[in-house]
Amino acid sequence: MKLNGLKGIANVLTSKVGRQLLVAQKHSPTILLAAGVVGMGATIVLASRATLKLDKVVSKYEEGVHTAKTLHEQHRDDYTDADFRKDMVVIHTQYIVSLAKLYAPAVAMGLASVAALTSGHVVLNRRNTAVMAAYAALQKGFSEYRRRVVDEHGVEKDQEYRLGLVDKDIYVDDDEGGVVQTIKALGEKKASIYSVFFDERSSSWSRSPGYNQIFLQAQQNYMNDLLNSRGHVFLNEVYDALGLPRTKPGAVVGWIKGKGDDFVDFGVFRGDTYMGQEFVNGNERSVLLDFNVDGVIWDQI
Repeated sequence: MKLNGLKGIANVLTSKVGRQLLVAQKHSPTILLAAGVVGMGATIVLASRATLKLDKVVSKYEEGVHTAKTLHEQHRDDYTDADFRKDMVVIHTQYIVSLAKLYAPAVAMGLASVAALTSGHVVLNRRNTAVMAAYAALQKGFSEYRRRVVDEHGVEKDQEYRLGLVDKDIYVDDDEGGVVQTIKALGEKKASIYSVFFDERSSSWSRSPGYNQIFLQAQQNYMNDLLNSRGHVFLNEVYDALGLPRTKPGAVVGWIKGKGDDFVDFGVFRGDTYMGQEFVNGNERSVLLDFNVDGVIWDQI
């Protein structure tokens, strides 16, 4: 019984220690950054203290040099040239050793601080690389899934599944007084994680539907020109041009020449966007933008 009890206590302690180590590892970049910053501050303090004691070391060195030179200039029989050279070597060596001891704590703290900052940077880079790889693998799997859907059921079904389109009845005026047409429209959910509404939340939005159409078309054309000239466009760059807030995915996804459709599409003038047809007809001032991003491009530039 006692043995089992001891094993149980050991397991609990091991579990808690392992948990704490995992937490420390998770927050290691922050811990290393904080340690590096604090260490740099300590380095300045130690160097300042050492400098305050520097005059004493320099004075002792200058006193020794002056004494040796005075004895040498007196041409004493008991103080030869060899004795002078030997004393100068000893004086310089002692001076260097004294300086090294004086500033050794500051140098050691500085090196440790740089090592901590560098290690934190390395850990973050490795984690970012792993996230990019996982993101790219997920994007590749989703793209292959969509390709199979297109091959089996066609493009329209792919859009219907991906965007969650539903049948919606709209009233359309015609010469006979108007008819009700059924179209595919977006349901309650947004089209994709990259989609966003272009509405009054944008600093570039206008109450004039015609202006919004021209503005979006102009920005789409500009982004395509940028893609063709530079070779890549980040989604956040599009958000900036449209006066919309940036997103975390927008910093790593976008378009890259030769890796996807090779054109930037806001999805404005497609019938599968929410109220897209109404926007094109000038009956709506806002529209959902669903971008045809190629996926993660950060690691491909």
